[in-house]
Amino acid sequence: MRLRLGRPRLTDYDHLLDVPPAAEHSPFAVTFLGVSTLLLDDGTSALLTDGFFSRPGLLRVAAGKIEPDQTRIGTALARAGIDRLDAVLPVHTHFDHALDAAVVAESTGAVLVGGESTANIGRGHGLQPGRIDVVAPGEPRTYGNWQITHVVSDHCPPDRYPGTIDAPVVPPVRTTAYRCGEAWSILVAHTSGRRLLIQGSAGFVRGSLAGHQADVAWLGIGQLGVQSERYIRDYWAETVRTVGARHVVLTHWDDFFGPLPDDHAGLRALPYAGDDLDVTVRLLDELAAADGVSLHLPRLWQREDPWQLDLPATEPGATR
Repeated sequence: MRLRLGRPRLTDYDHLLDVPPAAEHSPFAVTFLGVSTLLLDDGTSALLTDGFFSRPGLLRVAAGKIEPDQTRIGTALARAGIDRLDAVLPVHTHFDHALDAAVVAESTGAVLVGGESTANIGRGHGLQPGRIDVVAPGEPRTYGNWQITHVVSDHCPPDRYPGTIDAPVVPPVRTTAYRCGEAWSILVAHTSGRRLLIQGSAGFVRGSLAGHQADVAWLGIGQLGVQSERYIRDYWAETVRTVGARHVVLTHWDDFFGPLPDDHAGLRALPYAGDDLDVTVRLLDELAAADGVSLHLPRLWQREDPWQLDLPATEPGATR
């Protein structure tokens, strides 16, 4: 098979950038901050998945040592208006998800939440035990106005850094120190009654999400475009279809080997050498149409509210 060069053109998918901005009456907003980092904020209580802002370059990731970049982290938090968080929740512990998680938790007063691998990142940073919460799969936990349930999932193949993190990680370290650890599907229920699924990696465990429900799914698609069509269809069925989501917002498609740009237009898709967004969108668009589900891309830095897609266009406050 001939290697495809270059990368997809994100402008080909501008029509998917149609999630309504959050309105004043929105119970909460979700802001996309690159890869699988999502800010959930209702004005009084907030969560952040991953908190990955350092985004070290490819050469350093491949051949050097990596560590959190305090300047990039501080700049991103300020730009997103983040000063306090209830919890930071890595979806798993590869560097592109968990490298900065403990730093962000410390600087925002948050609890770092996940499995033992996440806990060892927190311990290596020096977080106090009370600021680290090791979850039990399937058991709801409450942080501020949010009830969180971690469900066992898997990483999309191939997992280049498999295994768990069994000792505290003290950066700078080789990228291989950030093994996958426990991979999660994270279910969030807000006091408003809204429910969502955050699927950070394009992996799944068959039947794991059975019995759970979500209105909207933020669906990680990194490496999905190099999987078989059967795998992609199964992934959709085991996540979106199982929880009954009406709307899907795609994440983990941007090239993270460079700093976050100032605006959405500065993002680039992952290159064809590691993924194929064109294949992913084509198949997911077909699956979404068959199931009556709307498919979207999020805008960087934009406070969005996909639940407004359920409002009639003529309803006051609707932005459609």
